[in-house]
Amino acid sequence: MLDRDRCLALDADDPLGEFRAEFVLPEGVVYLVGNSLGALPRRTPERVRQAVVDEWGGQLVGGWNGAGWYEQPLTLGDRVAPLIGAGPGQVVVGNTTSIAIHQAVSAAVRLRPERRVIVSDVRNFPTDHYMVQGLARALGGYEIRDFAEGRFDDAAVVLLSEVDYRTSERHDVPAVTARVQEAGALMVWDVCHSVGALDVDVSAADFAVGCTYKYLNGGPGAPAFLYVNPRHHADAENVLSGWHGHAEPFAFESDYRPAEGIKRFTVSTPHVLSLAALDAALDIWERVPLDLLRAKSMALGSLFIDLVGDALELASPADAERRGSHVSFRHPDGYPVIRALIDRGVQGDFRAPDILRFGLAPLYTRYVDVWDAARALVEVLDKGLWKDERYAQRLAVT
Repeated sequence: MLDRDRCLALDADDPLGEFRAEFVLPEGVVYLVGNSLGALPRRTPERVRQAVVDEWGGQLVGGWNGAGWYEQPLTLGDRVAPLIGAGPGQVVVGNTTSIAIHQAVSAAVRLRPERRVIVSDVRNFPTDHYMVQGLARALGGYEIRDFAEGRFDDAAVVLLSEVDYRTSERHDVPAVTARVQEAGALMVWDVCHSVGALDVDVSAADFAVGCTYKYLNGGPGAPAFLYVNPRHHADAENVLSGWHGHAEPFAFESDYRPAEGIKRFTVSTPHVLSLAALDAALDIWERVPLDLLRAKSMALGSLFIDLVGDALELASPADAERRGSHVSFRHPDGYPVIRALIDRGVQGDFRAPDILRFGLAPLYTRYVDVWDAARALVEVLDKGLWKDERYAQRLAVT
């Protein structure tokens, strides 16, 4: 097992080590929640200041043309595309993950009108399954089937997350996509917990959605993105027919007429200030070698698992190939354990009922951070520090 000095040596030789300086990381804090909210890129405040002061303040309404605000959903979509294996004109940025899921699944069921089954992982992140439930109720006559049943022959669409938000188990995207499509169903992937940490490739899928505030570091409330396979651009329907998805928005026609290509999946006015923050973060991602990113992610996770050892029950796959970029453990009193750990400078998070999660963002998480976090975690457990009654009181956000 590696000691702390060896971890420091690994950090010194890390080919991704230079990227840590691109982020604001408070002194004395080991931040292992990049799988929930990514750290602040140093260039973001200036980019947002530019959008507020120079563009909004200096150009006023002229910023829609002069600062490129109007085209942001498409221009930023093209910048996200390489991170998920997509090409230009295939990704649009804007709205939220929930809205993107609604758009993707709604479009898919309309492309398979003869089928009345929607397959969803009932243990998926709540917003995914909740959106499917709401859509099924609104449409009427649809059955929701659990992905675990493995039956797709009568399904219209399958919605699945590449990485399980609790356990970090990773699905085989090419294999699942091929199986679903061979059964005649359409495949929608949620890559919220994988984009920016893994070698994501959804190019064979029919649709994909993802957020930009986790590993991509777009900031709290940063917009989501939607991928639509080019084979569906002419026929897929955006049920949220907002005016920005119209073929000629400024013709102000009385009836909706969809734009061509991915633009038809835009909805409404771009969130300019949030998109400015994302724009700054994507400057970093254009320089990141994704193969090195995945290699470091796996190494960090395996190190954490080895260091924690038998102190906690492992909830994540031990096999790094089958694991995303966070590591999860189980403990019946997981919430107070996490609270006690946070008070000792190590930030992880908790997911009910008993999951302790530690996100390993390869651009700024160091090997020595993992060593320090594991040692602090073991100390909290061995000394029973989590039993302090103040840690049992739940905060609004866990």
